[in-house]
Order: sequence, then structure tokens, then C-alpha cells
Amino acid sequence: MSRTLSRRQLLIELSAVAVAQSVLFRNAGAQTGTPIEVYKNPSCGCCRGWVKHMEANGFTAKVTDTDDVAAIKKQHHVDAKLQSCHTTLVAGYVVEGHVPAGDVRRLLKEKPKVVGLTIPGMPQSAPGMDGKPFQPYEVLSFDASGKTTVFAKHEN
Repeated sequence: MSRTLSRRQLLIELSAVAVAQSVLFRNAGAQTGTPIEVYKNPSCGCCRGWVKHMEANGFTAKVTDTDDVAAIKKQHHVDAKLQSCHTTLVAGYVVEGHVPAGDVRRLLKEKPKVVGLTIPGMPQSAPGMDGKPFQPYEVLSFDASGKTTVFAKHEN
């Protein structure tokens, strides 16, 4: 049983298929992003900016707002000298502060034997801070004893 579609009917059906494919593709992309768990203060705007940066770079964020981020840091052995405003968990690592998505991707690819990465404090040029003019900063890896090593330098 065959039917003949008018040009208008054909365009309508093709448009419906295109819309359905677009929705499926968008939803599939959202589900396949690398998951991260972000713990932040509910009023922190720069943390929201960093989450947007991560999501724009292929991560899927589960954000938990808490007034006791210090407890999360303590639970995951982030020494005071390494702390920033938010703490993130990704694939068994801790990411402290405004670490760029590219550095997190490198961490996940190389899988070094460290607890995680940090940018202590809140450098104005790091993602989410987006201060101008650019100020160089370093991303540090740290181990369970708190020993740090320069993981990446961002100079421009």
C-alpha cells in the first residue's frame, strides 16, 4: 500500500523527523558528558561561571549547594593551603577551584597517581573568574600528603 505525498506534506514530515533527531542528539550529548560533582556555596557566582565553563567543554555537572563546603574539603583531604571556593569530584579525583576543563581532561587521560588538581585561591584569569587583563596562574597536582607539583602553567 503506497501513498503519494504532496510536496507540502513531505516537507512537514521531513521537518518533524529533523526536529526529533535534533532532540535525540541533544539529549544523547547531555547524557554522555563526563560527570562531575560540584560542591559550592549557594551564593557563589564565580562557581556558577566555572560550572558553565565545564559544561561548555563536555562535562555534565551535578551541583550541590552547601553552606559547609569546608566539610567536603576536609572529607577529601584538601589542605588549607590548597583550597579555593568550590570542590569537585570527577572519576576518583578531586578538582579544587577554577581548574580549566582542558587540564581536567588531561588529568583523566593521563591518570597520574595524585589526589587531584588545584588552583589555590581564586586567580582572576581562571575560568569562571574571567578577569581582565589576563594574569598568569598555575594548576597544581597534589598527593595524599599535600605535596604539590606544577601540572600546568597558564600564561596568556
